[in-house]
Amino acid sequence: MNEAAVAAADTAWILAAFTAVSLMVPGLAMFYGGMVSVRNTLNMAMMTFGAFAVVGVLWIVFGYSAVLGNSLGGLGLLGDPLEFFGSSALLEAPAEPGLPPALISGFQLLFAGITVALISGALADRMRFGAWMLFAGLWTTFVYFPVAHWVFAFDSADGSVIGGWIANTLGAIDFAGGTAVHINAGVAALAVVLVLGARKTFPVSPRPHSLPLTMLGAGILFFGWFGFNGGSALSAGNSASVVILNTVAAACAGICAWLAVEKLREGHATSLGAASGLIAALVAITPACGAVSPLGALVVGGAAGAVCCFAVSWKYRLGYDDALDVVGVHLVGGILGTVLIGFLADPAAPSGAAGLFYGGGVDVLWRQCVAVAAVVGYCFIVTLVIAAALKKFMGIRADQDSEYDGLDVSVHGETAYVLDAVGLTGASKHGTDAVLGAEAITTRAADPAKA
Repeated sequence: MNEAAVAAADTAWILAAFTAVSLMVPGLAMFYGGMVSVRNTLNMAMMTFGAFAVVGVLWIVFGYSAVLGNSLGGLGLLGDPLEFFGSSALLEAPAEPGLPPALISGFQLLFAGITVALISGALADRMRFGAWMLFAGLWTTFVYFPVAHWVFAFDSADGSVIGGWIANTLGAIDFAGGTAVHINAGVAALAVVLVLGARKTFPVSPRPHSLPLTMLGAGILFFGWFGFNGGSALSAGNSASVVILNTVAAACAGICAWLAVEKLREGHATSLGAASGLIAALVAITPACGAVSPLGALVVGGAAGAVCCFAVSWKYRLGYDDALDVVGVHLVGGILGTVLIGFLADPAAPSGAAGLFYGGGVDVLWRQCVAVAAVVGYCFIVTLVIAAALKKFMGIRADQDSEYDGLDVSVHGETAYVLDAVGLTGASKHGTDAVLGAEAITTRAADPAKA
C-alpha cells in the first residue's frame, strides 16, 4: 500500500474518532445531569456546553498554537501563541501524505473542551453561570494550554520544532491524556471547590433525579472513549487496535471491581456504582492504554474501580464538597493509571516501554511520578489563584435564593421537565425535589458516617 493510501486510511480513522469524541459532550451533560436534582439538570448541561463553546473559540484563535506550536525559547513550557494565530495556516494540505493539520486541531479541540467541562461536576448546584464561563476561559488559557503543550507536543524528527518537556525531556508516558485531561481536571475541581465552599446541605446531597439518564450518559461516554483513546494513536493500525482492546478490558474490570466493593461496604450493587466504575476505569486506562497488555488493562481498570469507590467518600472525612466526585474519580483515577504504567508497562505494547514488573526497573516509574507531581502542583496553584481572583472581583457563588429555587429557573428561566400532572410550573423555595417526594440523600453513600 502506498503512502497516499495509508494517509487516507489514517485520516478516515481520525475523522471517525473525532465524531465519536464529539458525542462525549452531550454524554457528559447527561451523565452529570442525571446525578443532580431535577432543579439543576439544565444548569449542569449548560455548564458542559458553555465551557466547551468558550474553549472552542479560544482554541481557534490561539489555543492550537499555544499547545502544538513551536515551544517558546525551546523550553518546552508553552507553544508560541502567535505561530498559528487564527488557525488560517491550517487550511493547507500537508506537503507530503499525512494527517491534515486541520483534523489534528479539531481532534485536540475536543480534548480541551471536554477537560474543562469535567470540572463542572464538582461545582454543581451553586456556582454562578457567568463566573463559570469566565473561569473556563481563564483556566483554559493559563492551565490547560501550557499543560497540554507539556504532554501532547512532540519534537519534530528534524529538530526544527520543539515540543513539551514532559513528552520529550522527561519522557513520561501518557498515551491519551491522563495528566493533561483527567489529573488536570481533578486538581482544578478540588481547588475551585475549596474557594467556592460547600453547599448548604453538605454532607447531605440532593438525590440523583434520573439514574437512567446517568447510565445513558455513561454509555455514550464509553462509546466516545474509543475515539478518545484509539484516535490518539493517530493512525489506523495495530496501535489503535491494541488501545481499543485495552480500553474495553479496563472498563469491564472497573465495573466489576466497583460493584464488588460497593456490595461489601453497603450491601447493594447500584446502577450509579456501575456507571461510576466504568468512568473510573476509563480514566485510569487513558494514559496507560498504549503501554500495557490486556491483562495489565484488567489490573488498571480493576484497581481504579476499587480505589475510586473508596476515594469518593474521602470528601466526607476531609470536608470538601465535590458534588459529583470529580476529585475521587478523575484525580485519583488519573494518578492511579499514570503511576501504574511504571509497574505494568509491557515492552510488547505500542509504547514499547518496560515497567518494573517487566524488568525495566524504576526508570519509567520515576518519570511517571514526576509528571504527576508537576501537573498537580502547577494546576492547583494557578487554579486556586484564578478562582480566588474571580471570587474577589465578581463573586462566584450563586445567591441563597437561587440555590434554594434551583439554578435552572433562577439562572436560565427554564425547567428540565414539564410536570403539569402534579401542578408544577416552576421551582419553589421548598424545592422541586420535595414535591416529587425525592428525599435528600448523599449522592454516593446514604450515610456519610459510613464513608
